[in-house]
Amino acid sequence: MMRYFFILFLFQMTSQISAQETLIDTVIIDNQLKKSGEISKINFLNADKILENTTSLSDLLRSQSNIYIKENGRGAVSSPSFRGTTAQQTAFVWNGINVNSIFLGQGDINNLNILSYDNLAVKYGGGSVLYGSGAIGGSIHLNNILDFDKGFSASLFSEYASFGTSNSFIKAKYSNEKMSFSFSANHSQSANDYEVPEKNYININGQYKNIGINLGLALKVNRNSEIYWQSQHYDSSQHYPVFEESYTKTKYLVQTLRSVAGWKMNLGNIHNDLKVAYLEDNFQYFADIDKAQTSGGTGKQYIIHNDLDLSLWHKTSINFISEYQYNTGEGYQSGIGNVKRNIGSFALLFRNQNSEKFYWEIGTKKDVVEGYQAPFLYSGGAKYTVTKWYQASVNLSKNFRAPTFNDLYWQPGGNTNLKPETSYQAEISQTLHHKNIKLIITPYYMYIKDNIIWVPGFGGLWSPQNIRKTKAYGIETQLAFEKKMGSHSINSVIAYTFSKSVDMETNKQLMYVPLHKINLNADYHYKIFGVFLQAIYNGKTFTDNYENMFLKDNVILNAGVSVNPVQHFTIGAKINNIGNQIYATTNYYYMPKRNFSIYLKFNF
Repeated sequence: MMRYFFILFLFQMTSQISAQETLIDTVIIDNQLKKSGEISKINFLNADKILENTTSLSDLLRSQSNIYIKENGRGAVSSPSFRGTTAQQTAFVWNGINVNSIFLGQGDINNLNILSYDNLAVKYGGGSVLYGSGAIGGSIHLNNILDFDKGFSASLFSEYASFGTSNSFIKAKYSNEKMSFSFSANHSQSANDYEVPEKNYININGQYKNIGINLGLALKVNRNSEIYWQSQHYDSSQHYPVFEESYTKTKYLVQTLRSVAGWKMNLGNIHNDLKVAYLEDNFQYFADIDKAQTSGGTGKQYIIHNDLDLSLWHKTSINFISEYQYNTGEGYQSGIGNVKRNIGSFALLFRNQNSEKFYWEIGTKKDVVEGYQAPFLYSGGAKYTVTKWYQASVNLSKNFRAPTFNDLYWQPGGNTNLKPETSYQAEISQTLHHKNIKLIITPYYMYIKDNIIWVPGFGGLWSPQNIRKTKAYGIETQLAFEKKMGSHSINSVIAYTFSKSVDMETNKQLMYVPLHKINLNADYHYKIFGVFLQAIYNGKTFTDNYENMFLKDNVILNAGVSVNPVQHFTIGAKINNIGNQIYATTNYYYMPKRNFSIYLKFNF
């Protein structure tokens, strides 16, 4: 079967021997993201939006998306909930490559520094046909971009914030007609020793620090062909908070290396992107920071990915996407030896927009996975522009999450007989657009079976089993207003989410899924001045599986101001939690009360 996939790669490459030439100006490594935005809901967060929440990716997503972020105190372990799903049912995608941990099946948001990327995107709904395991509730995309013929540019950024927090980065880019180079480095650290006196809470042992280095290079081989390379190294140290000074202090160290190299060819009606990637994750956990590590592991992924897009006729195309992965993992003090897994996949997508008003697409995918039977996947959607001011779309998909190395091989308790989690989803989206106002309403439904849950068994031994079925349904609405009047500009978005996510055995709402969430983001600019306001409402959130314990609803307000006294120079200040609210996003670990930051940014 693996030979079959390599033959497909060869076929796809040799099919490019003749076509018309097309000029390439920008390297977009994640080819499918923009295409999927034709019918999927996607929020794009550019550099200006990132600048409003530079402290962490958790803060950015909490403030500027419909996602609920569960964080064990500021800067500690943090995970997302998309449409009532779990962190393992969310895919993190770096430059088109799924980078979820092969041990845990998820990503720790606070171990992904937002200053490492040129832009981010939040894609809602299933996407396993494109992005593989875990893309059930949605996916978070972390992208770097390489441009040609832009000359030299650079940025310096430095921020100082409450609790001894500092963030900084340097970024430099140079490109001419044939070459593009980028470099960036970022550093963040914090004593993170905030207090909530009303709850007798001090964030003891909450310090963190991390550093990231990114390199990118692209070369034009000729007018219609280019090669590219993007690499990232990340090193992090997180200390986990304890409730008393006398408690044993712990810490968690992470070292990540990601590298992807590719060859793009745009030959008239034929577009091909062949990429190879290497991902390595190392982690060490110290149950006592003064002693040797307690557990850890090293995971490595070798990936070959090919994306062939054939334009058949006017605005109609067929996409062949094939991938081969070789994954290895070795645990420390976990019973996981040197385990290996081969994975192959082949996807076929058909897109059609012959009509100016009607667009539709269908997709199928088959994975061949060593060790378990992967489900056959599909997706389908359509968009119809009824009038200039009204548009409707529909999406259907089947998605999955594969058992992780921990699920399969952890000793004692691992279960090699696990089946993948499988989900069926449907959503209908309506968009109304009149002058400067845009309203999007998206109801959705999701059914997930064979949920992998660790449960106690004979003798108190915990083991993962396929036991839970979940249904999730709700509605997402977004009202946006944008207006420019001379030197004045206003941009505001208010989003409301209703999420009902139910364990079908108990008929109870799942943990850490608020029924109601509201986000408001408003920006105003006048000449050299800018100001923004953020409001976040989280409704009542249950913290157990029986709806007995919960976090109270809360409203958090953030605001900031910026000024450009001279060209290319920006100075700004932010206030977080203006109302000095006492709140938590997970049991027992309170978030900071009112806090401040100031920053400087210089572009040249």
